[in-house]
Amino acid sequence: MEIPETRYADSEGVSIAYQVFGDGPLDLLVAPGFISHLDMFWSFPSSIPFYEPLASFARVILFDKRGTGLSDPTTSVPTLDERIADMRVVLDAVGSEKTAIMGVSEGGPMALMFAATWPERVVALVLYGSAARISPDEGRVAFEMVAALAENWGRGDSAEVFSPSVHANPVLRRLVAVYERASASPSMVRALIAGCMASDVRSILPSIHVPTLVIHREGDRALPVSSGRELAAAIPGAKLVVLPGSDHTPWTGDYAAITSAMTQFLTGRVAPRRSDRVLTTLLFTDIVGSTERAAAMNDAAWREVLEAHNHAVRDALNEYRGNEVNTTGDGFLATFDGPARAIECAGAIREAVRSLGVEIRAGVHTGEVELLGDDVAGMAVNLAARVCAAGASGEITVTSTVKDLVMGAGIDFIDRGAHELKGVPGQWQLYAVAAGGQVPVVDDAASTEHLTRLDRTMIRIARRAPAASRFVARAAGAPK
Repeated sequence: MEIPETRYADSEGVSIAYQVFGDGPLDLLVAPGFISHLDMFWSFPSSIPFYEPLASFARVILFDKRGTGLSDPTTSVPTLDERIADMRVVLDAVGSEKTAIMGVSEGGPMALMFAATWPERVVALVLYGSAARISPDEGRVAFEMVAALAENWGRGDSAEVFSPSVHANPVLRRLVAVYERASASPSMVRALIAGCMASDVRSILPSIHVPTLVIHREGDRALPVSSGRELAAAIPGAKLVVLPGSDHTPWTGDYAAITSAMTQFLTGRVAPRRSDRVLTTLLFTDIVGSTERAAAMNDAAWREVLEAHNHAVRDALNEYRGNEVNTTGDGFLATFDGPARAIECAGAIREAVRSLGVEIRAGVHTGEVELLGDDVAGMAVNLAARVCAAGASGEITVTSTVKDLVMGAGIDFIDRGAHELKGVPGQWQLYAVAAGGQVPVVDDAASTEHLTRLDRTMIRIARRAPAASRFVARAAGAPK
């Protein structure tokens, strides 16, 4: 699945950011919860596997509420009337006349109000982790916790309430911190909480006459399961599904149970549980200046160098238990079961090929990939390739994810700053593995030449594994 393009719809002078993906016969609009940021959302490892099953049967439409994410900022919390008008504008922009609506958390009242106001445009409702109101006795404590977190907004503390299953993970918590800062300012967070506390749509529930599915996790820390039970009891004919877990965020925890329930409700068929996505460490290597070296040598001599290089790489992969995925003529893609081993392998390759008179650069990233037979695909693959491209000659460059995961392994790093990587949402903090206290000097011209060459390399990978690379080829600028 490709990362969708962000576009804008005009809602009486306010720009509303939205994305569309999937090509199924059903339109599915997702009304977001507390905060959202369309581009940053795709940085989370579970974002693609959460939405892929839905995109298999629906055209999925996402948007940022006014005042949050990529939509225009506001000085106050928008009214429900303004929010459902924004939803209608987005649906009009994508040409959707009839849609199913998923209301997530705070998006639930929006979805309900839209269905009551324009019933002819709604074919079904899915309400996840939502409530018609925040009662004085249930739910208030959790939102007061979030209000307190607003004082330290941007540190990832909201995961403790919304996504406790990932709160202890330093890598994911860092992503949550960035997501917080990108989605809303502290003052908007306070206003959103006040708006949530004041919202009450109980009076319209008997007027909902479309098929409705209410999903709630039993241990939800932000909104108790009693809120979901009240919704289901008040909406005529609504179906209630209570799932185990304590996460309020639908794409953390056992998110497959949520997409499975939605698939069955919206299509009548049971969705297969995905088992082909795994967390792995990716290593990209590439010979620096191979074009110039090849031009300076005759073909036979260059082939000998390449063959010796390939033998050295495969010997190192064998020693450090790496799995060769692809070779691209002058580079390799390999996977490892741990980031420290990948870094050590990259260092061994670097030293081995220096005896051949060549230098490599290497990129390491840990993320979730999709298994396609002997190949791998997904945003993590693209990210690892771009990390490799960003490095200097002789350098092993890693993401902040890798740096955090090898903490305590005795590996020192040099901060290379924040980078915007082609085809990858958001900014990524990169680090170079320190070698003997010496910092390699970055040659900007060589780096630019290498980036162009890596684009061609990624396209070659895509052509060898067509199923893997609608995403990789698009990111590299290849034709569809």
